[in-house]
Amino acid sequence: VRRQRQMCIETEIGDHDENISFERLTEILGEEDATALRDLALKVYTTAADHAAERGVIIADTKFEFGRLGDTIILADEVLTPDSSRFWPGDTYEEGKDQPSFDKQFVRNWLNANWDRSGEPPHLPEDVIKATSEKYIQAYEKITGKTFVAQ
Repeated sequence: VRRQRQMCIETEIGDHDENISFERLTEILGEEDATALRDLALKVYTTAADHAAERGVIIADTKFEFGRLGDTIILADEVLTPDSSRFWPGDTYEEGKDQPSFDKQFVRNWLNANWDRSGEPPHLPEDVIKATSEKYIQAYEKITGKTFVAQ
C-alpha cells in the first residue's frame, strides 16, 4: 500500500480542509514547528498503522488535528476513528480497486447515490445507520482485539 503524506490547513466553516505542501506549512508555522508537527504526525500514524496491520487492517489514510496548549503541541479532536480514517481489511486488499472498508465511506457512497449535494441532505435510512454501526464495530474489534460492548 502506498502511503501518501499530506498536510492540511483548516478552512472556513463548511469548506473542506485544504491540502498544502510541507513547504507551505513551514511558511505558515516556521521550520521548527512544522518539522515537529510532521514528525509527530508520522510517529502517531506509523505506530497505529503497524498495530492495525498486525491485526489485518490497513489504515489507508487518516486525519490528525493538532493545536497548542501553552507552548506544547497537542493532538486534539478525534484520532484514528472510522470518521477520521479509512480502514481496509488487509486480507481482501487489491491495488487499484475500490476497497471494502470499516469506516464512513459506506455513508458517503449512499449519499453520493441518493443526493445531488443541493439543498438539505436526506435523512439516512435505518438500514444505512445500522450497517454503518456494524462497520465501526468491526473496525473496533479487529484493531483492539476486544469485543465491543455498547455503553
